[in-house]
Amino acid sequence: MPSPFPGMNPYLEQSSVWRDFHASFLVTLRSVLVPRVRPKYHVELEESLFIDPTGDGPRLFAVADSAVADPAPEERGPGGTVTVTVVAAPLTVTVPGVTKKKMRRLVVRDSKSQDEVTAIELLSPSNKAAGADRDKYLERRVEVLTSAANFVELDFLRGGQRMPIRPRPECEYYALVSRAWQRPEIGLGPLKLRDPLPAIPVPLRPGEPEPLIELKAVLDRTDDEAGYEDRTYRTPPDPPLTAADTSWARAFVPAPVAP
Repeated sequence: MPSPFPGMNPYLEQSSVWRDFHASFLVTLRSVLVPRVRPKYHVELEESLFIDPTGDGPRLFAVADSAVADPAPEERGPGGTVTVTVVAAPLTVTVPGVTKKKMRRLVVRDSKSQDEVTAIELLSPSNKAAGADRDKYLERRVEVLTSAANFVELDFLRGGQRMPIRPRPECEYYALVSRAWQRPEIGLGPLKLRDPLPAIPVPLRPGEPEPLIELKAVLDRTDDEAGYEDRTYRTPPDPPLTAADTSWARAFVPAPVAP
């Protein structure tokens, strides 16, 4: 079933759904974009692996209740038997782990030169929370915005800290389109929860036609093919909706679906 909401579906923002939705949306977006840019360009689903050594990820936990010490010569009993000395060490320690993390985005490349023409990002919750993920994303964001490549950034998440934008509009979501030849001016489409998702242009080279991507159609296809309705409506949206928005949402999702 396609998403019942005219715009972004707030139920898809749940942490139990978002990771799968993020990957699925990008794959669907690629399938829509490829026929409109080939053969001059191709579209890659790029995965960047980076290491987070901060210790925020998995850790090896060790609890030391006691330790066995090597016996000193005077601790040998009659006949040379060894008396084991147990040294109390009631300490709990943690060894920071190293976390491997993936960042996914779409990249439109020139089929001949392999040059990056346009980067398309869909923000994740970790991009909007303080930490290594956000720092890494902001670093990559600056790299694109100071390069010859175009940049498209989609924020479909109500929660978290917004990306650096001035002036910052009052909105729940946004679609940012940055053409390399127009910088520092960047186009931004702020979106409220109740607003329909728009069509956005994907810039290529200066003077070339820009394919329009219907975000609502991509969202509906992603939702329909993944069958998210079987699990997303069992719990309220996260972050929670206001009382007014909850009443509005009931027109599309009358009641939680029983397990």
